[in-house]
Amino acid sequence: MSGTLFLMPNTLDFGIADAEVSLHAVLPLEVIHTAARITHWAAENAKTTRAFLKRVDAITPLSQALQSLQIAELPRPPKGGATPKDGAGQQQAWKALLAPLRQGHDMGLISEAGLPAIADPGAMLVAAAHAEGLRVQALSGPSSLLMALGASGLNGQSFAFVGYLPIEATERAKRIRELEALSAKQQQTQLMIETPYRNEALLQALLANLRPQTQLSVSCALSLPQGWTRTASVAQWRASPTTMPDKLPAVFSLLG
Repeated sequence: MSGTLFLMPNTLDFGIADAEVSLHAVLPLEVIHTAARITHWAAENAKTTRAFLKRVDAITPLSQALQSLQIAELPRPPKGGATPKDGAGQQQAWKALLAPLRQGHDMGLISEAGLPAIADPGAMLVAAAHAEGLRVQALSGPSSLLMALGASGLNGQSFAFVGYLPIEATERAKRIRELEALSAKQQQTQLMIETPYRNEALLQALLANLRPQTQLSVSCALSLPQGWTRTASVAQWRASPTTMPDKLPAVFSLLG
């Protein structure tokens, strides 16, 4: 029998100095137990996965010594979003990662933060597993996108995650106006993210290009003690500005 690909949730404190949260605060105990017994992993980064497993081991001892666990890194996507020249080779690379499952081992897929395969390259591994008829099981854990949506008070019945906006000012402004028009027409919340050091630039671009009556929500450092969410009209944001931290992750949401 083949093994199961477990989608292992991670904390949201990745890369944030002096802000590590307790696993108990964000992951169910059964999920921690599952992580402790898995011996084969697929991850964006082996080093950070070992750091996560050290935190697991402090609660539930690992089934094997950390050094003996098999951690394979996911194929890196082409830079700049370019289409890979060797599509067949890329597919083979993803399929090769599934070898432990075919051999009967359970396997964990882990992201750097939050739920695997959500705004995350691990989705390619999940697709490859389904293509072979292998079992996939998602585990409960934090998703910054859904936490931000829930905390925003914006429309949670219809929403879309649009990822990163263009960096170039003219293209970014155009994209913001497109998303606002789509949101107003469909009453659909639009969610986006940015690299933390560009949080302030994105906020200012949103305030400069959105209509005064559009609702804008920002959730910052979710699940961390210093986390916060603010939802207000663009006019209210302009009247009472907020400075964004440049080292904490944030999710931006708008509803036209």
